[in-house]
Amino acid sequence: MEFGRILSSAAFIYHKFIQNADSRTGSWFLMSSPLPQTIIIAAYIYFVVSLGPRLMENRKAFDLKKVLIIYNFGVVALSLHLCYEFVMSGWGTGYSFRCDLIDFSDSPQGLRMAETCWLYYFSKFIEMLDTIFFVLRKRTKQVTFLHVYHHSIMPFTWWFGVRFAAGGLGTFHALLNCIVHVIMYSYYGLTALGPYYQKYLWWKQYLTTIQLIQFVMVTSHISQYFFMKDCPYQFPVFVYIIGLYGMIFLFLFLNFWYHAYTKGKRLPKVLQAQRWAHHSNGVMNGNANHEREE
Repeated sequence: MEFGRILSSAAFIYHKFIQNADSRTGSWFLMSSPLPQTIIIAAYIYFVVSLGPRLMENRKAFDLKKVLIIYNFGVVALSLHLCYEFVMSGWGTGYSFRCDLIDFSDSPQGLRMAETCWLYYFSKFIEMLDTIFFVLRKRTKQVTFLHVYHHSIMPFTWWFGVRFAAGGLGTFHALLNCIVHVIMYSYYGLTALGPYYQKYLWWKQYLTTIQLIQFVMVTSHISQYFFMKDCPYQFPVFVYIIGLYGMIFLFLFLNFWYHAYTKGKRLPKVLQAQRWAHHSNGVMNGNANHEREE
């Protein structure tokens, strides 16, 4: 009886909550409720943390060189497309980079931004393959809490973004993230091509710097909200979520910076480069060991 009341109350709260959702996105794939994505995310966590390592325990690691080449350059192409769409649907066609409101209309511009937000959300499920490839290649040491947390929390939070706030100032971090992914997955793709291309990867040492700049820009941009006298952004809760997320990862990457530049300075140059590659590439994406497997 008590359990029934709890379920009834939860259903009532959810019904009131979803009434404020964007009616345009309700019928889109995975958008009907947060339950389907929650099941996918739970299955992902279970596989990469428990089931996958157990299945691979007595098996030889998969040789995924060709798959990784196709996957990484595929993500580059998708990220480039998303950059273009974010720019054309607002960030290069009218947004002020300050108090940019969500366009809930059925105008071509408003719908284009909403569709771009959904595609960005869906891309986060594709990027879960980073971790799955780690497991299949028996690189389980790279399946850290931070890595799994990042790949789980992004699609989960972005469901609410697409369902309630598909546009406006809350999408700036997505544009930056796509730009960074173009650079990072290009590096991973070139690394997967083999030793011949190593001479073209001199810029790998700047990957962590690029990510640090990304989080500084995200945090600085979203923080403007708190200094504006009048910004009627429709869902301020997302401002707090984005700000918190940006600061958390800024501090985490500053920690990586410290270990790579301060503690790593006492190591030989070859080991410094290996440590740099491990810190800068292994956390956010599942490809840190591409160059070592060749």
